[in-house]
Amino acid sequence: MKRSSSGGLVYSTESGRMCPDCRQPVAACACSAAARVVGDGVVRVSRQSKGRGGKTVTLVKGVALDPVALALLGKQLRTACGSGGTVKDGVIEVQGDHCELVMDTLTRLGHAPKRAGG
Repeated sequence: MKRSSSGGLVYSTESGRMCPDCRQPVAACACSAAARVVGDGVVRVSRQSKGRGGKTVTLVKGVALDPVALALLGKQLRTACGSGGTVKDGVIEVQGDHCELVMDTLTRLGHAPKRAGG
């Protein structure tokens, strides 16, 4: 069997997940893979209730920020709406139907949001 050059340690019980580029623990990764920006720069605000037991959430996708700044923006949006939420895979989720309030807040913060969906 030929060993793949991209293979190697993926997970260690001592340090957790490993970065595929620099082979260091993800928490201590210093390469550009840890600082990658998720999003295309076109901020889309939509409402979704599918798969959530009938509960409505407001989704903000496409914000071109690093994970730390994205979490801070999520905190600001949740505070402005007075509700809970989370940031998952580069998508900010705010509990409830707050599309207009989220769009106003994003505009105030210097983003150019677009309404997506119906």
